[in-house]
Amino acid sequence: MGRHSLPDQYGAGGSDPRPRARRRTVAIATVLVLTVAGGTAVAVQSGLLSFGSSCKKDAVRLKLAASPDMAPALRAAAGQARDEGVTSDGQCLNISVTAQESYKFADTLKAGKHPDVQVWVPDSELWVNEVTSAADADATEVTPAGNVASTPVGVAMVPAAAKSLGWPKKTYSWLDLAGATLTDDSLRLGAADPARSATGLLALTQLSTAAAKVKGGATQAAAMMKTLSQRTSDTDGQVLDTLPRNSSGTEQGNPKRNQALVLSEQSAFAYNASADSGGSLDLFYPKDGSPRLDYPYNLVDQERLTTDQSRAAIRFNTYLSQPAQQKLMEKYGFRTDDAAAPKAVVAKAGGVSPQPYAVAAPEPASDAALQEALGTWTITVQSARITTVVDASASMAESVPGTGQSRMDVTKASLLQALATFTPEDEIGLWEFSTKLDGDKDYRVLVPTERLGDQKGDGTQRDALSAAFGSLKPVPNGATGLYDTTLAAYKAATSSYAKGKFNALVILTDGVNQDPGSISRSTLIKQLRQLASPERPVPLIMIGVGPQADKEEARQIAEATGGSGHEVTDPAQIQSVILQAIVAAGASGASTNAG
Repeated sequence: MGRHSLPDQYGAGGSDPRPRARRRTVAIATVLVLTVAGGTAVAVQSGLLSFGSSCKKDAVRLKLAASPDMAPALRAAAGQARDEGVTSDGQCLNISVTAQESYKFADTLKAGKHPDVQVWVPDSELWVNEVTSAADADATEVTPAGNVASTPVGVAMVPAAAKSLGWPKKTYSWLDLAGATLTDDSLRLGAADPARSATGLLALTQLSTAAAKVKGGATQAAAMMKTLSQRTSDTDGQVLDTLPRNSSGTEQGNPKRNQALVLSEQSAFAYNASADSGGSLDLFYPKDGSPRLDYPYNLVDQERLTTDQSRAAIRFNTYLSQPAQQKLMEKYGFRTDDAAAPKAVVAKAGGVSPQPYAVAAPEPASDAALQEALGTWTITVQSARITTVVDASASMAESVPGTGQSRMDVTKASLLQALATFTPEDEIGLWEFSTKLDGDKDYRVLVPTERLGDQKGDGTQRDALSAAFGSLKPVPNGATGLYDTTLAAYKAATSSYAKGKFNALVILTDGVNQDPGSISRSTLIKQLRQLASPERPVPLIMIGVGPQADKEEARQIAEATGGSGHEVTDPAQIQSVILQAIVAAGASGASTNAG
């Protein structure tokens, strides 16, 4: 089916009164509005979009998937819409709401599957961006149409723990709160897995950003992540189950119980309001800003929706912006305006002045910051074994426009940045390649892949790698022996596979294979497929640097191993691309099973 027009009421009511909608979302929603603006007056005057109780036709049935925290509120709103006889083009709305973990539904859409759902409301725009930016062109389309509500993320604590930190009078930054859990063994901090939870990822990014601004912050952040990784739960709902069940000394002292949690205000509200919780939580709002979950409202696979479904979906979204429904959202612990903090919601969530609960949300983290935080988390939580293979052909001496540096110089600087994100437990090695570097071999092992904390002479493996990165130089008149090098490096990586670690091979090249005596690309791909093993996964991450690199070739070669091919125009992007590729490999199941 082709695209369909949307209900005129969406435009007739003017702009969405909820200022939390991001610029991108607002822009798309505006386009949707403009496509139907011409028919607005006719639709309103004819009563097709009225709130009346008369249904001229059979009801329009919509299936809506929402994050578990939002589903009860939307289910209640759907019930009210039905009871009030809300209509779209004269048809009543029959809306069923199911709770779906946002990360799972995003994975379904990224895989190109078409769930029998017309509207999706995840807890964060992060998931929508993940779907829309998916490398797979077959990913199912989602069309943003505004935001339903929001809630800030903070750190909730059982009363005794909060009191020990001076709550509510004393305020802390994210770094201070996380640091307190490192220095006090009795104050254990839990969180949902940042790879599966927007709450966890937003908090992690705040921590990483703050740590980057202080001396020694990277090491401190890595230590925090390592500690936090021992106390993560799969989902936001599961993390609440790690709290003490009661105030008894046995429960409070149980090493498996957490006294503090990274939690949204709404989750704290719901926990405190629940008769089954058996306790209460006090909420710290970090003074350097509480990121927001923003609950975007999305049409799913709009090409497949009927005209009635598309218009009814937008009709329900408009209904949610009405004052009565805004109050309903607050009843369930959500905020409906980032410029205001409902006192009843804050109080029930455990927020008290002078905690900065009314401070405006910080600027949303950039995609690069999110990827870097998640990449660092991935390699911190699961120690890595990675061999890096760098192109040393003569073309690496060419300058990078606007920098006054060569490709090799910028590449070295980016690799040194990436090295700083690894811990002493990680195993990292370095090869270089051109043509005929070592007899007939196109490659040379500069630093064998070993643990960064191991002693090497007067220093460590990290020191040896830093020196080797710094001494990389283009080989005069050297060509690119890509195929033979790739096969040799992959054989070495798979034969030295380390169980319980994230194993990967990273190859950086600024050109195509230039060794006429090497194996062919088809032979390389065939042999890589034979070497690759789901039980001992070693994804190849191939990064093409500069205009001469062949991105399609890099993709084909890397995908033969379950890895990914990338292209960067500026070598300074290498660090973030490596981290992004590691996250992608882990998400697709390429990371090893520690068991």
